[in-house]
Amino acid sequence: MGRSTGFTSGGALKPAARARRVWEFRRILGLLISRDIKVRYASSMLGYVWAVLDPLALSAVYWFLFTQVITRKVGFPPYILFLVSGQLVWQWINSSINTSVNALRSESQMVRSSNVPRELWVLRVVLSKGTEYVFSLPVLAVFAIAYSKPPNHYITLLPLAMLMTVLLCTGVGMILAPAAVLVRDIRSVVRIATRALFFLSPILYSLHDVSGGGKRANIASFVSWNPIAGIMALFRAPFFPQELNWTDVAHSAIVTSILFVLGVWTFNRLERPMLKEV
Repeated sequence: MGRSTGFTSGGALKPAARARRVWEFRRILGLLISRDIKVRYASSMLGYVWAVLDPLALSAVYWFLFTQVITRKVGFPPYILFLVSGQLVWQWINSSINTSVNALRSESQMVRSSNVPRELWVLRVVLSKGTEYVFSLPVLAVFAIAYSKPPNHYITLLPLAMLMTVLLCTGVGMILAPAAVLVRDIRSVVRIATRALFFLSPILYSLHDVSGGGKRANIASFVSWNPIAGIMALFRAPFFPQELNWTDVAHSAIVTSILFVLGVWTFNRLERPMLKEV
């Protein structure tokens, strides 16, 4: 089947038809991702190192805080590997969400005039950040080798973890991208929300650290339904199998699926009014 032609203003296509158009433009998506990565590091001497420098620096700070300053232990040893494995995933999620807010406005001319499905501008962000995560895996391998912590058979779960991350970030991105064109204050709200989400997600700590009775049980249940919790468990399971709880993964899959469907629906509803403002 040939590629769809003609300008599409949005709202006229059903989700299946929109997905088909995105698939038809997959080569363009690949070119956009490649361009995004090349442009971002073209003038940088260190290149993609900058993609891992921020999470590594923060991991070092949190490692010092929770091992040298605060005596209460969190996570699992080696804690630096526990931190890095979580920070690299969070870098992908956080960057995708915050960059998706401006995904449509930053490419306003192309969004208005081209026949490229506008979902591609959100997917470009999510997948380019995901590519950076893949580039950072050798850094994680260095820490694993340094601490003699080889991955176990749960490494086969990484594709599932990455797929869930793509669906989560894409769903949230398709809600925020058109909404941010219509309401500019959303960008500031998202920055604050992602900072709060960082501490409400098991990145610095494990879900085991918030388990217990009474109020702690309510907190653990709340965090368990955070979609990042199950995703983080899947990413960490190759080195920390005790982190894997299929109930958390199921909760994450449910919430991620809801957010993705909501994102598709929201993008479909807001695309037409967004085009008048972009």
